[in-house]
Amino acid sequence: MMTDPERIPVIIGVGQVNDRPDDPDAGLDSLGLMVAALKVAAEDAGVPLAGIDSLAIVDQISFHHLGKLCEPLAAAIGANPAINYQSAAPHGDTPVRLLNEAANRIGAGEVKLAAVVGGEALRTAAGRAAKAASGEDKSYNAIRKVATRREPDYAQKHGLAAPVDVYPLYENATRAAWGESLEDAQFESAEIWSRFSEVAAANDGAWIRKPASPADILRIDERNRPIAFPYSKLMVANSSVNQGAGFIVASLAEARRRGISEDRLIYVGMGAAAKEPASILHRDRYDGSVSMETSITRTLELNAMTVEDLDCVELYSCFPCVPKMARRILGWPWDRPASVFGGLTFGGGPIANYMSHAVVSMVEKLRHEGRTGFLFANGGFATDNHCVVLAKEPIAAARFPQDFDYQAEAEAKRGPVPELVEDYAGPATIESYTVFYGRDGAPKAGVVVARTPDDKRTLAHVDVSDAAMLAFLTDGKAEPVGSTGQIVALDEGYGWRA
Repeated sequence: MMTDPERIPVIIGVGQVNDRPDDPDAGLDSLGLMVAALKVAAEDAGVPLAGIDSLAIVDQISFHHLGKLCEPLAAAIGANPAINYQSAAPHGDTPVRLLNEAANRIGAGEVKLAAVVGGEALRTAAGRAAKAASGEDKSYNAIRKVATRREPDYAQKHGLAAPVDVYPLYENATRAAWGESLEDAQFESAEIWSRFSEVAAANDGAWIRKPASPADILRIDERNRPIAFPYSKLMVANSSVNQGAGFIVASLAEARRRGISEDRLIYVGMGAAAKEPASILHRDRYDGSVSMETSITRTLELNAMTVEDLDCVELYSCFPCVPKMARRILGWPWDRPASVFGGLTFGGGPIANYMSHAVVSMVEKLRHEGRTGFLFANGGFATDNHCVVLAKEPIAAARFPQDFDYQAEAEAKRGPVPELVEDYAGPATIESYTVFYGRDGAPKAGVVVARTPDDKRTLAHVDVSDAAMLAFLTDGKAEPVGSTGQIVALDEGYGWRA
């Protein structure tokens, strides 16, 4: 056990804010949200922001033209930190990684006070874009805009561009692998999401504070339209938010010097991280994730804990497949809340900064109840995983600085990655699939990820005008994953035929 209080990291202050302007021109931008959140965290800790040694910022997309925010943010809070940086990309694991890095710097004796913050004003950005738009098209989707900046690649040409397009591949593949019917899988998602809504309803920092029953989440109507099979609007991350969150990490000795009450300190445990390949088509499988498994199991082992030691968890919830996979690895019961913030649908989905809100809520919860909490973060396209433990009392096994990179271990567990072929026609087997829907709720396109007889991977378009095929893929009467069909050459690309 680490005994030098100068090297023991503790969270001393947390803050989160929501901005709901009637006029988007009056709303805070991402920088303004970060400033506001840090001021709340500083007040919570009872320390001035001018004294921080390290400032780490979660990259944001809603006001991307602002560029690097390191100097503007430091100036706005009156600080001059020796370490001041912004994450290279807006990935959902970023806040937990930045927390782990702050703990490492404190453990190495490099800093005494470190701040981590992020903010996204996506609702305000969309409102301003709509006011400025000419013509009838006033839609604005910052996430899809980022995803499609470059020339479309093979996956994007088949509709796999944004996260909401890709995660259904994992949902459908895991359902088949777990032997669940579509009805049972959807019910599990709805039960988990309903509990998220209840957590959000009791959390002052959440964006939507209205409970939703499992029936509400399963019901398809104009308020809960289908998005990408089998997900509806109430099952996907809600990015139409203006939210900021941040937290301050200190050495235990510094916290004591500043007179912070011991019952407000939350100890930082050790973490573990691993990634899937960046390309979704160069992964070994969609019915699981060795990097997710490695990051979760290693984090428990590093802190000498089991799931029975955990009082509360935050299992990243951009789409149901993620917490469903994570809870199975962790052993977390499906009938216990898998969030302390409220999930990305109800708590809010501020792109890469969701887990900063989870840290804030976990700290607040542990100050009042329970002993130990587990944070699982996921980012990209089910790509990045980083976990860490927080605790009310010192964690005997914790040692800092630590190497949280367990990529090599994850790679050793990875199965063979199938060769990708882009010009295949002939018999094939469905590995996974999804159907995309328009804003009117009607199917507009679909994609099948298929394996050829020699086990290569390829993509094929789904003809959504084929009623029989559409029913087969979506009605749940039979499991499409594992079924065989034909890929045929079309005027543009290749199509799936049952």
